[in-house]
Amino acid sequence: MHALPDGEAELSLVLRLPWEDVARLGQEAGRLASQMQRPVTLDEAVSYRLRSTRPPASHAKPAGEQPTPVTPGAAVTSLPRISGTA
Repeated sequence: MHALPDGEAELSLVLRLPWEDVARLGQEAGRLASQMQRPVTLDEAVSYRLRSTRPPASHAKPAGEQPTPVTPGAAVTSLPRISGTA
């Protein structure tokens, strides 16, 4: 893991995915590439997908604003199902 200049961190790991999940990620990358009018890698598609489905960090909310309650597992239900081991 290492820190990025924008204040976030990057963690590298290896996942074993079935080809069906890789194909879904390819479709997501194609959709993003069409939307952004530029090539998009599978890594970028995964990152975009994870960012678009997670609730905002509670530390990033303005002072005095209450965090939104999240039902356990709610953010995970919209992600594609991935089987296998990590």
